Amino acid sequence: MDKKKAIAALVNQSDHKVVTIWAADCAERVLSYFEEKYPQDLRPRKAIEAGRSWVRGELKMTDARKAAFASHAAARAAEQDAEACAAARAAGHAAATAHVASHAVHAAAYALVAVSDASDSIAKERDWQYQHLLELGAKT
Repeated sequence: MDKKKAIAALVNQSDHKVVTIWAADCAERVLSYFEEKYPQDLRPRKAIEAGRSWVRGELKMTDARKAAFASHAAARAAEQDAEACAAARAAGHAAATAHVASHAVHAAAYALVAVSDASDSIAKERDWQYQHLLELGAKT
């Protein structure tokens, strides 16, 4: 089974809030790649929390979107470190999922870039992403 295609199909047919949680979970798994290098920069962490807050009804979509833009700015500042940059991009897309559900697959894709230092890490992370999406109640 092509997990990339399977994930995209699940995201497309699943509840917007479910995929937002999933995107935040994917981004949070790799957040340490950013925070180890930039411990004072909280923009990616705040973006992940913005997505979660939107799911809980505590934050407007427009505010989650602002947090996404801030996380992408953090990613640009970290461009010299591929893993840190990818982790910040994953967080930005996780927050942007509140605006458009299809951003979730980009959060997952950037999480894979962050773990790409080991050849088997990508396959393991993709497997986790797929299983976690199912566990969260994605519609199959």
